[in-house]
Amino acid sequence: MLRSIRLLLSLSLALAVTGCQQSSSAPATTADLLIQNVTLVDSASGQRANQDIWVSGDQVMGVQASGSSDRKIEAATVIDGTDKFLIPGLWDMHVHVTYEPAISDAMPDLFLSYGITSVRDTGALMDKIAPHVAKWRAPGAVAPRLYYSGPLLDGSNVVYDGDSRPEIGIANATPEQARANIARLKAAGVDFVKVYELVEPKVFGALVNAARDAQLPIASHVPLALTANVAGPQVDSMEHLRNIELACAADAEAQVVERRKRIQAPGELSGYALRRALHAEFHTSARANIDEAKCDAVVTSLMNTIQVPTLRLNTIVGYPPYDRSDWLDHVQRLPETARDTWRAAAASWPAIKDTLDPASGRWSLSLVQRLYKAGVPIGAGTDTPIGSALPGYSLHTELERLVDAGLPPREALKAATVRPAEFFGIEDQTGNLAKGQAADLVLLDANPLVDIRNTRRINAVISRGRVVVRSN
Repeated sequence: MLRSIRLLLSLSLALAVTGCQQSSSAPATTADLLIQNVTLVDSASGQRANQDIWVSGDQVMGVQASGSSDRKIEAATVIDGTDKFLIPGLWDMHVHVTYEPAISDAMPDLFLSYGITSVRDTGALMDKIAPHVAKWRAPGAVAPRLYYSGPLLDGSNVVYDGDSRPEIGIANATPEQARANIARLKAAGVDFVKVYELVEPKVFGALVNAARDAQLPIASHVPLALTANVAGPQVDSMEHLRNIELACAADAEAQVVERRKRIQAPGELSGYALRRALHAEFHTSARANIDEAKCDAVVTSLMNTIQVPTLRLNTIVGYPPYDRSDWLDHVQRLPETARDTWRAAAASWPAIKDTLDPASGRWSLSLVQRLYKAGVPIGAGTDTPIGSALPGYSLHTELERLVDAGLPPREALKAATVRPAEFFGIEDQTGNLAKGQAADLVLLDANPLVDIRNTRRINAVISRGRVVVRSN
């Protein structure tokens, strides 16, 4: 018996020694990039300290505890992540690349410098956006991933018709025209479609059905001829919280009938003037006449529709960017041809701010809190460059406002990482820090879960597996 035990011990020791020899002599795993001893922060796992993460090409190849004997990693580029925090690359879900041509070409570098590695362009004419898509997607291009919708799909009247506002919308007067437009956009290669505010109910239905048949995700404002509880469940994302309060009003049903009449008979009003008049007449009265039970039902109807509130725009009266101590410094990064315009906006603000009503901003913050508590998904977008939204910089302001509205920092990060991926059905490919995910990463000098403002403290940005920004 004793001899049998000794033989077993000897055999176990021999196997252990052999295993150690095999481990020490096993070939190392090679990678393009290794970040060592870093704290990983994402919405799936929260915070994981003392981790190594390695990348080859445009993919995360693995994650393991620092100092682990499981695998030796040899990489062409090694970054020491000690006392630093790694998050997935950020998205801006609501951007208009062509809206202000003077800064369009500067957008890729600006976005990346602020850690935005993916953007969703939510409205541009095809002939204007196509050259930018080609540049951003060219082999070897240093640019965020660009997803685009093509033009705003508006009604018979077009708000953004190139007259009173830049031309980024097209008409959809009939269901037949709506279906034809979706077919053209699908053939042109758009990633999703964007429905706007003056479409009538039958046209809205045609746009939705055609987009579903074409397997194109749908972003939308709530059309003024419909209500949020009717339109919202039919689309994949809703923008700006626009017109949700109209469905919460005690007299919502009567008011939507009246708005339809106005849209069908606009008289001499342009699309922009018509929308502006309808907003002025119905929004304030709706917020003063909220039926809370009805509003609860509206919120419940939106459980499967990502809300992109663009709080930094909606709350601009209460939180103007011009009041930020570093705003003018960041304006200096814009092309010289655009700086004077942006500086002028800051200079004119003191004269106009007291004439503006902050009620819309307060409503937006309270509505986001209500939506979040109910479990409605929230996405992060800015409407860059509209309303003095600096490309990239403004996304961090949006994260701050989401936290002000009641989202924990981890959920705010989710709004700018996972939610956009869910819109496109690619959450298994990007948005978290795990093997197989896209190699879009942002290294921070401080913990964003402690203070969301720490997303501004960027040490390095990795886009498509390449280090494109490094602070030291």
